[in-house]
Amino acid sequence: MTKIEKIVLSYSGGLDTSIILKWLQETYGCEVVTFTADLGQGEELEPVRAKAEMSGVKDIRIVDLREEFVRDFVFPMLRANALYEGQYLLGSSIARPLIAKHLVGIAREVSADAVAHGATGKGNDQLRFELAVNALDPSIKVIAPWRQWNIRSRMQLLEYAEKHHIPVPSDKCGEAPFSIDANLLHTSTEGKILENPAEVAPDHVYQRTVDPIDAPDTPEIITIGFERGDLVSVNGKAMTPAALLTELNGLGGRHGVGRLDLVENRFIGMKSRGIYETPGGTILLTAHRGIESITLDRAAAHLKDEIMPRYAELIYNGFWFAPEREMLQALIDHSQAFVSGEVTLRLYKGSASVISRASACSLYSADLVTFEESAITFDHHDAEGFIRLNGLRLRSLAARNGR
Repeated sequence: MTKIEKIVLSYSGGLDTSIILKWLQETYGCEVVTFTADLGQGEELEPVRAKAEMSGVKDIRIVDLREEFVRDFVFPMLRANALYEGQYLLGSSIARPLIAKHLVGIAREVSADAVAHGATGKGNDQLRFELAVNALDPSIKVIAPWRQWNIRSRMQLLEYAEKHHIPVPSDKCGEAPFSIDANLLHTSTEGKILENPAEVAPDHVYQRTVDPIDAPDTPEIITIGFERGDLVSVNGKAMTPAALLTELNGLGGRHGVGRLDLVENRFIGMKSRGIYETPGGTILLTAHRGIESITLDRAAAHLKDEIMPRYAELIYNGFWFAPEREMLQALIDHSQAFVSGEVTLRLYKGSASVISRASACSLYSADLVTFEESAITFDHHDAEGFIRLNGLRLRSLAARNGR
């Protein structure tokens, strides 16, 4: 084993990383620095500091990254209307490159030889962490305990925790826990009963959205403001990016917006089932497409839709810092120059529906589209030549095929 002098661990204080912390200390016999990213998990992070101190950690980093997360990662992604496999809003995927960026930064600051993460050998997160580290500083070694130790299940984790007197929340004792990831954009839940896609997810799985059946019987009307493709206001109130997304989460959560029960295809080749809750992101995506519908040229809009699956796949697979993602981002950002205005939506029983949109940069012309007389002269005869030219190849095919 290569001699390691210091490790920076991506540390949540949960079951996996608490055990990983102890394992790293025992296995490598070196100092471990813990780094906890505050991405708006919705929980108090000071207990994480206390747990790290109990494990003998001297250098404990808890960094508030909420604004950077939304401004520099979530917003650029949503300019693309990114959805993996047409449904998943990439809540976990988009957080990993930011965490990796700060892991590398801290490792450089403290002259650490390596960084470590708690992702398993079956999952996507190992790729997202490690590909990002490769791109940012390939001289830093990455330690992935799940690919090194002989622990093979959640039950064995609990046994290890008991043996080493590592505190475990009472609801996780005796059975394998749900695997939960949360940040300002979403909450994801995997494992236990959810591993059988034929089983209905129990109600207690959902944490930030009410059941749409139990949502208010009265719709709520909200207005979303955009500038150059980014969210800038909710109901006329300008706030910071993180505050805006927090506001949308609250609005969407109480109306049951943004629930998704998904079986997805992981990059490494297996299928997995997860429950995702993305209330604010779902509202924002719907509103963004609404403002683009009147401000984007047809060909530009269609080109964005064509590249979106590729862009989303790059993020899902861990290639945020790859040149092809950055190239696509430049194209997407260029398209947003005139994507400004306001969109009004109706939130009701799990849905977020656009009901109006307005922009000073609108390409929509009522005079052109109206069925009535208008100030703009449109010669209907022009359509005849347009149709004949577009039909030329079809007539040629029909003649050859004897129709």
